Amino acid sequence: MGFPRIRPRRNRRRGAIRALVRETRLHPADLVLPLFVQEGKQKRTPIRSLPGQARLSIDLIVREARAAHRLGIRAVALFPVIPGKLKDPRATASTDPDGLLPRAIEAVKKAVPQIALITDVAMDPYSSDGHDGLVEKGRILNDPTLEILSQMALTQAASGADYVAPSDMMDGRVAAIRKALDENGFSETGILSYSAKVASAFYGPFREALDSAPKSGDKKSYQMDPANLREAVREARLDEREGADIVMVKPAGPYLDVIRAVREAVRVPVAAYQVSGEYGMLTAAAEKGWLDLNDGIRETLTGIKRAGADILFTYFAKEAARQLQKGGWD
Repeated sequence: MGFPRIRPRRNRRRGAIRALVRETRLHPADLVLPLFVQEGKQKRTPIRSLPGQARLSIDLIVREARAAHRLGIRAVALFPVIPGKLKDPRATASTDPDGLLPRAIEAVKKAVPQIALITDVAMDPYSSDGHDGLVEKGRILNDPTLEILSQMALTQAASGADYVAPSDMMDGRVAAIRKALDENGFSETGILSYSAKVASAFYGPFREALDSAPKSGDKKSYQMDPANLREAVREARLDEREGADIVMVKPAGPYLDVIRAVREAVRVPVAAYQVSGEYGMLTAAAEKGWLDLNDGIRETLTGIKRAGADILFTYFAKEAARQLQKGGWD
């Protein structure tokens, strides 16, 4: 009898065999495509720090949503680029029913009714201060912010959003938004909560895309300390208790342990956001010839799903879906 008798490599020797025994499988329906919407028509503005990504006018957003749906992607997340002249300390443009985001929601819903729409609930794209909460004398006011977020969520729900996604990290915002939605006839609108959103260095390109960086200070008094795992689990459990239908960990790649811990702690679906900085690292390395981009996309997204994420927000959604439609990676 040959040695060794137990040979794990037997299950790795051919592509068909590897596919047969694969433990973690990606599917296009796992993916959410983030899109940046701007005013204008037939307008595409490339984002310098996100090669291959752009701010798009509503007509081009509709085209992207159609293309994503054809690839098997079942959800897009919309982020508005608000002109500076419309920004103020109370983010009043966020509740304008004729504003940029409501018009984008309505256009996508009309053109691609089969796709799920996720919309961002946070003050920073609309705020002249660039913060996710109301600022007074340098302090972020938690409770007064909740009313603004609730009205913002109502505006988005009335326009047709399937999930409103509070990304602000204010205490109690899920309960406040759930109450507002239910009391105003939007009990079927879901809440996808950014439950464990870390104060991360990896958000830089996103803030350039939306022109939403803080005008002073930072976001460390409300976004999470990168060092804390137990706190992340606590936040996710609180959001689930307050009525979140989906909870999110953001960023994804550096926080696989957090994704796993949250997955084990809650009973609702768990999303993870492969953020702009993660996208930027892979694309920059690929441009240098230091790695194969498709292999990098596959490995990072598989790792995020293996950690426990049910839903993956990624700027690579279309590239990943194309590969998966071809029969996946081997």
